Amino acid sequence: MKNATFSHKRIVIVGTTGSGKSTLGSNIEKKLGIPHIELDALHWDPGWQEAPTEVMRERVKKAISAESWAVDGNYSVARDLSWARAEIIIWLDYSLAINFWRLFTRTIRRALTQEVIWNGNREPFLPHLKLWSDESLFHWLFKTYWRRKREYPALLALPEYEHLDLLRFTSPKETDAWLEKL
Repeated sequence: MKNATFSHKRIVIVGTTGSGKSTLGSNIEKKLGIPHIELDALHWDPGWQEAPTEVMRERVKKAISAESWAVDGNYSVARDLSWARAEIIIWLDYSLAINFWRLFTRTIRRALTQEVIWNGNREPFLPHLKLWSDESLFHWLFKTYWRRKREYPALLALPEYEHLDLLRFTSPKETDAWLEKL
């Protein structure tokens, strides 16, 4: 059942690594009954092989051809596709400490449970401890955190995205309170 005060049917969720984009997307799917699309699932093939750019773009085009969806992810290679069709951007703009803690606990959980995430892949644990390595999600968090804070306001100011509404949450409590009312 759709909430009368939230009429958006095509939602993009962005935020840095570990912010909870996929969790929010899954919760929106449950609350609104719209498909949740994880861009990571479209990007990563079995064996942690990255999909070629054109393959990724075709997968995204197909996924967002539906009337309603909640897409989560930051892939610039497909941003023009999803943002052009979206009605709203939900930006999880949390502190570095919150994102780090969430990423840390998620990484530990996935290592302990050997959770299968996308296309048969499991997240390896040891590469993440090499903070200097491009294999480490913690490295990726530090590399992209401040860039995202600069990038999203600039992108949202572009004429091609002026049609988008914006919900910017700066704390998980704020996000949870909004989700509870949804």
